[in-house]
Amino acid sequence: MIVTSVALNDIVYDDSSSPKADLLLASHVINNTAKLIWCNWLALDEHWQDKIKLKSLSKHYKFDADEVIFIAAEQLDANDEEQAVLLASIVQIQHYMQGLRSDFDLPIDTSSGTEFQQRVWNALQEIGYGETISYATLAQRVDNPKGFRAVANANGKNPFSVIIPCHRVISSDGKLGGYTGGLDKKAYLLALEGVRCKV
Repeated sequence: MIVTSVALNDIVYDDSSSPKADLLLASHVINNTAKLIWCNWLALDEHWQDKIKLKSLSKHYKFDADEVIFIAAEQLDANDEEQAVLLASIVQIQHYMQGLRSDFDLPIDTSSGTEFQQRVWNALQEIGYGETISYATLAQRVDNPKGFRAVANANGKNPFSVIIPCHRVISSDGKLGGYTGGLDKKAYLLALEGVRCKV
């Protein structure tokens, strides 16, 4: 598994309004194909080993945690399949943050989630750019109309913040609700997409 990080202020036009944070990304070869297996927020005071769920990922993908390699984004090699996935991810995230892209076309692997979590994550990918839905609506979309808490929990376990747009799910009253990366990041992503929510 290869891990990298990119500072948000390195990929946006106007970093004065962007949250001070990094995105942490990881790729791994699964069935002879390199895939993105992690993309989540990393606070400035967090170390990448503390943020990424190495133990559960190494158990699921069957690799030793000491085989994980961190490579700085500027040192990634496009000729290496795993590193090329990370580079493509960074470019697509950059284009999204700059308003040049509204969805993602990346080889992601969601198999680390339970069957229910994967259903929720698939449903999240059907929420359009600039659109928001409530947790209750999302619960209905995954055939669990009373399970809005379970849906919220699955959102919180989303291993692909930004790419699988859990930020587009808000409370029924129009307020932001929760977000694993922090509400500042959720508000920022929604604002990028032209959505304003109640505070």
